[in-house]
Amino acid sequence: MITLEHVYKAYGDKQVLRDVNLSFPSKQVTSLIGPNGAGKSTLLMSIARLLKPSAGRILMDGEEIERIPLRGYAKRVATLRQHPNIGLRLTVEELVGFGRFPYSQGLLSRDDRRAVDEALAFLELEPLRVRYLDELSGGQRQMAFLAMCIAQQSDYLLLDEPLNNLDMKHAVHIMQAIRRLSEEQGRTVILVVHDINFAANYSDHIVAMKAGAVHGCGPVAEVVTQARLRDLYGLAVDILPSERGFVCNYFNPTPTGEPV
Repeated sequence: MITLEHVYKAYGDKQVLRDVNLSFPSKQVTSLIGPNGAGKSTLLMSIARLLKPSAGRILMDGEEIERIPLRGYAKRVATLRQHPNIGLRLTVEELVGFGRFPYSQGLLSRDDRRAVDEALAFLELEPLRVRYLDELSGGQRQMAFLAMCIAQQSDYLLLDEPLNNLDMKHAVHIMQAIRRLSEEQGRTVILVVHDINFAANYSDHIVAMKAGAVHGCGPVAEVVTQARLRDLYGLAVDILPSERGFVCNYFNPTPTGEPV
């Protein structure tokens, strides 16, 4: 379990995170939602050890993350940043192999190659194995970067806006893969997502952020309500329950409330 205790983050006089206290349930999918500038990505990158909090503690399974050796941390936590950029001309297979660096230090063993094969198969990327990244669509590239994180075989995956600029098909494919990682492999996944419908239908747990603070957290049904979403986004939302989840209509809600 990942736990945050009184976490703050400031840039000069600007407070980005304010007294964040959270626990992320293990082996579940947690979505971080909220308006732009709410602190979602800052929170995720702090857990990833890519940003250092100004105050407070972040613990993983009871141990402060700053005390965990970096290589050991990389074996436990895989991170997909919002705009991944390798800067090299790589094939999909070569990129996914980077996920094994905490184990191989660049020299892939038989076990490393097996992990690469399994990650490619999991996301059905075998046909793209020898294709170069710059030859792929945006959705295909995002799938390849996700495969790199999967190949890392970490208990925790931190994904910063993995659906950014994807079409519906690729977005659904990625969210289905995230659910399978949790259900079939027991991975803990924490992701930043802007589409409330994806969060509502694929998550076990939701953390809503607003102005750097936790606005609400809990199971989907507790957070995805008309009152909470209106207060979070300043927007009227109709919640349409179904047998498989919720549909949040914020495009053309009923006249019960106009955007505030």
